[in-house]
Amino acid sequence: MDTGTHLVVGLGLAGLAYVDPVVASDSALATAVLIGTVLGSQAPDSDGLLRFRSNASYIRNHRGKSHSLPAVAIWTALITIVLALLFRGISVPHLALWVFIAVAFHVFSDLFNTYGTQAFRPFTEKWISWNIIHIFDPVIFSSHLIAIFIWSVHLATPAQIFPALYGFVALYYVWRTLVHFAIGRRIKLQDPHYEQGHHYIWIPTIHLYTWNVVKRTAPNYYTLGEFRNGKLRWVDKVHCHDHQAVDASKSHPDVQSFLYFTSTACAEVKEHRWGYEVRWTDVRYRHRKQYPFVAVVLMDKQFLPIDSYVGWLSEGRVEKKLKISTY
Repeated sequence: MDTGTHLVVGLGLAGLAYVDPVVASDSALATAVLIGTVLGSQAPDSDGLLRFRSNASYIRNHRGKSHSLPAVAIWTALITIVLALLFRGISVPHLALWVFIAVAFHVFSDLFNTYGTQAFRPFTEKWISWNIIHIFDPVIFSSHLIAIFIWSVHLATPAQIFPALYGFVALYYVWRTLVHFAIGRRIKLQDPHYEQGHHYIWIPTIHLYTWNVVKRTAPNYYTLGEFRNGKLRWVDKVHCHDHQAVDASKSHPDVQSFLYFTSTACAEVKEHRWGYEVRWTDVRYRHRKQYPFVAVVLMDKQFLPIDSYVGWLSEGRVEKKLKISTY
């Protein structure tokens, strides 16, 4: 989820903690739990600081080790220890429980997005993305805001508000999961060119009834579509280039990070007077007829790198960023 949603979830879990009699009866513990759930809901995304090292490092590691099983325990312990030192005399086990719930909920909810996590490290480094909930879900965000508002103006007690909220959220997750599986069946039924062996990915958008669809028909071919209000429509086709420059680009650190993260990468080669431009795109992320998540490498005629970029970028800024016109 996005940072704003993780924040309101942290506040919501602080309200839910009032179902715990020990928390409800101790104002100091309740304050510590509030701070702990907010910090715990944000802690796994502290790997965003890797952007200061490089985009490649950030892409390779974001939602990786910081979202792993050992990390959940580490974040819980660190936050609990710091707060226990600041709030002397509170019940540390109860504090640790609610911090753990906040950290674990962060990691669990990220599994439902398209970006995915490596939540099952150290057992596997596989990126797990269930493609069920958009990274910003207006239903989850707005329901938390409403609950927090009701709490803030004392229209009901937190022990009344937040169990109802999270009961609703649980049902919402179940509903979205059922919709996800149902759409998979409907896409195959509506695709006039469906064949055994075609691989489909359907990806949630911010709109509840609109899903992006990626169909892989062969190693170098993708078809992109939209499933909107129960109807499938194909909108684009992508042919991945097979070229010596593509093979050479795979040894570049930016491309290696990009390929480590995604299994739906597609390369395009453009030849220039100074050499080659190899652009890798993740075809899952199509926005306004463009594919903004890219890894671009410029190489001379001997396939030696000149410049590179990896990350999110609009089409018009790629050339400016890489200064292609200077070569």
